[in-house]
Amino acid sequence: MNEKVPEYELLDQKKTEEMLKLFHGERNGWVQVGEKKYFFPNRYIEQGEGFYKFKPRSDDTWVLSYPRSGTTWTQELVWLLSNDLDFDTAKNNLLAERFPFFEFSMFNHPDVTEEFIKLNEGNLERQDLCRKISIPGYEVLNKLPSPRFIKSHFPLSLLPGILDVGCKIVYVARNPKDVAVSWYHLNRAIKTQGYQGNFEQFWNYFQNNLTPWSPYWEHLKEAWAQRNHPNLLFIFYEEMQQEFVGAIKKIAKFLGKSYTNEQIWQLTEYLDIKNFRNNPMVNSSELRDCQIITADSFVRNGQSGAWSNAFTAELEAKADAWILENLKETDLIFPCVNNNNIRMVN
Repeated sequence: MNEKVPEYELLDQKKTEEMLKLFHGERNGWVQVGEKKYFFPNRYIEQGEGFYKFKPRSDDTWVLSYPRSGTTWTQELVWLLSNDLDFDTAKNNLLAERFPFFEFSMFNHPDVTEEFIKLNEGNLERQDLCRKISIPGYEVLNKLPSPRFIKSHFPLSLLPGILDVGCKIVYVARNPKDVAVSWYHLNRAIKTQGYQGNFEQFWNYFQNNLTPWSPYWEHLKEAWAQRNHPNLLFIFYEEMQQEFVGAIKKIAKFLGKSYTNEQIWQLTEYLDIKNFRNNPMVNSSELRDCQIITADSFVRNGQSGAWSNAFTAELEAKADAWILENLKETDLIFPCVNNNNIRMVN
């Protein structure tokens, strides 16, 4: 179990002032945590130790990822595979309740929470939800019975030794260009972030490790280094898209489950992106109802390679150079997407 809480430092004042003008959901600034300088809102200062010293249980199941890597899709898949394809429960209970987001509370500044409560004046149920999402995940999860299902974007190094106690961990990774585009849209749509800038500005923050849960490459490489650990399954979002049936079988085997071809067909239909986007139990409809998210759906188009619509030729060249530089001296290879795969450079 981890004992010493990672140290942090405040983001420098000049950069903080610049970013506060663009990210309206944050009010106090940001911190950079540990040797790799993982980037979080200032609420990490008061909550970080609670996350780091949370007590995992051996029968916990975690889905980990850098944000916008196919996490929600993977969560619903993992939950259904683990629960004998209980579609009835899945259709009638929010994914956020079945599969809590460990550290979302860090992104709910108290002032913003009060604004949400005021926005929902006259609706006590929605006001209660606004308060609930500001409760740290370690407090919520401590009260839940086993087996627990937990979503987190924390890298392994900032989690409480979950590999050591027997937890099952599915880590999903995605092409950084698609990640950045989807992350940009969510940062604009969700008021806890409230991003007001353009995509090129956002990409520069992403590339320079100044968006939450960055640095992206360190995040992936920590999990990639553990890909042969018996309790961790590393899978690419692109792999799931290209051969979903194969991915289902792979994840099911990892979770100790087996299903017939007919059951797998039912699962693929249920999780088809057209159905998934319109499923209110998984697309954060409750946050949209409370005016916390402005987009029609938390789940976007689910496509790979759609990043090309957001990049200028100049920005693409810059991104490609950054990607290739970070893949040097690693055997990490992203699956081919539309004949445009990302490989290491010797």
